[in-house]
Amino acid sequence: MLNAFPRVPAPKNEPVLSHAPGTPERAELQATLKRMSGEQLEIPVVIGGKHVHSGKTDTVRMPHRHKHVLATLHEAEAGHVEQAIQNAMSVKEDWARMPFHARAAIFLRAAELLATRYRPLLNASSMLGQSKTAHQAEIDATCELVDFLRYNVHFAQQILSIQPENSPQTWNMTDYRPLDGFVFAVAPFNFTSIALNLCVSPAIMGNVVLWKPSTTQMLSAWYSLELLREAGLPDGVINMLPGDGPTVGNPVLASPHLGGIHFTGSTPTFNSLWKTVGENIGRYKQYPRLVGETGGKDFIFAHPSAADDLEALAVAIVRGGYEYQGQKCSAASRVYVPESLWPQLKERLKALIGEIKMGDVADFRNFMGAVIDERSFKKVSSYIELAKTGGDATIIAGGGTDRSEGWYVQPTLVQCNNPRHRIMTEEIFAPLVGVYVYPDAKFEETLKECDQSASYALTGAIFARDRKAIETMMSGLRSAAGNFYINDKPTGAVVGQQPFGGSRASGTNDKSGSMINLFRWSSPRTIKENFAPPVKVPYPFMDSDPKEGAV
Repeated sequence: MLNAFPRVPAPKNEPVLSHAPGTPERAELQATLKRMSGEQLEIPVVIGGKHVHSGKTDTVRMPHRHKHVLATLHEAEAGHVEQAIQNAMSVKEDWARMPFHARAAIFLRAAELLATRYRPLLNASSMLGQSKTAHQAEIDATCELVDFLRYNVHFAQQILSIQPENSPQTWNMTDYRPLDGFVFAVAPFNFTSIALNLCVSPAIMGNVVLWKPSTTQMLSAWYSLELLREAGLPDGVINMLPGDGPTVGNPVLASPHLGGIHFTGSTPTFNSLWKTVGENIGRYKQYPRLVGETGGKDFIFAHPSAADDLEALAVAIVRGGYEYQGQKCSAASRVYVPESLWPQLKERLKALIGEIKMGDVADFRNFMGAVIDERSFKKVSSYIELAKTGGDATIIAGGGTDRSEGWYVQPTLVQCNNPRHRIMTEEIFAPLVGVYVYPDAKFEETLKECDQSASYALTGAIFARDRKAIETMMSGLRSAAGNFYINDKPTGAVVGQQPFGGSRASGTNDKSGSMINLFRWSSPRTIKENFAPPVKVPYPFMDSDPKEGAV
């Protein structure tokens, strides 16, 4: 028992370690990479803390060395999903009744473990299993995940402190209850931090979670769950169900105990989940909360006044488009450039792209690794072939692919003469950037094209020196991006600084990394306590007044 109102430590963003030559973190990470590369794990289904070996197995492989098996993965089947639902519901009340400071302590301890002993484990597993470079793993698997853990606890405490006004003789309170039922967390392959945050943000608010990580993210998912277990998370609060989407998803969506879905992934998959929930709406014990961050077709739009910032614009396109092989939700994939800037910018981009080294991420000299799997490789290859054979597209740089050892795709820049070309409008999720060169005089007309040509609205960036132009671009593109950047690349949102999410076909815009997201995992109860309740039925206005006489 704690007779106090403890305040959680003030959150601070975790510093990014450089992993430069000679640093201790570089040596430790390289040793961990070597050790993990020589291991082959067996990753189970996890229900109530128990490891379940289903017998239905798949392999976890390095994308950049796809013959190298990192783990054998046991996939959940429908019966395991039912067991996980029952287990989650059996621990739900105990978890919800746990005082907030006790729940908070688990996640704050996890943050400290990750910032220290688990740092090389999460970084190395993200590098090997997801083909991230040391820097990309560091900013994702360590820094952003530490930030999610610390800031979500802070935001939750702020929410709990939001209380109503009181009138004389009464005390009003708001009780932030968890949702009825469980939350289904469906995670993507590309961010280790996002995958675990999909579970952690509902759990902090007292919810139990069924977690379906991506099968191509399972190595870092496994170490993430081990991190929470060591931090003291009770068994059953988060049950892990890797496996085929429909096999896991169908019994979850059919359960009357479904309380919410926390999703990051493709727009079609989220649409399918939403449709199924709608079809099943009569069977649920509450209306499920649907929170999703989905696809994107993120842009960089340059104004002619960006001529003096050409180097910054070129770097933003290259970093924004090709870091982590263009597999970030926020990656720049379409660029609008005025004719007056294009000749010089084109040559600079060709030079910068030509300098990019691609290969095994264990070689720290490489800027890029491989795309995540064969499916992704084939998809981007089809768009590159389209650029090679189509009449309104020209490959400016890159365009090569190699699948012999890993799923390698060169950073590719394509100039499109038609702003509605498929490369300019469809989500590709790979190191392929389309450029449309517009006449300077058609600046505002092209702004409208940028706003309307893609169905997404996740991230976007503008480059300009002219302040009037910046204001015009901010207004014209106000609905085109949930995260908007001025003279910067459209990637790299920081928890606590730039809450992340978009609308239109990019999701529900519930802003991960902010208080907004945590509100969605609570079902508030309003309480009024009356210290002096009335003791008679009539109200004062009903008393007789002799001056008024009889009515």
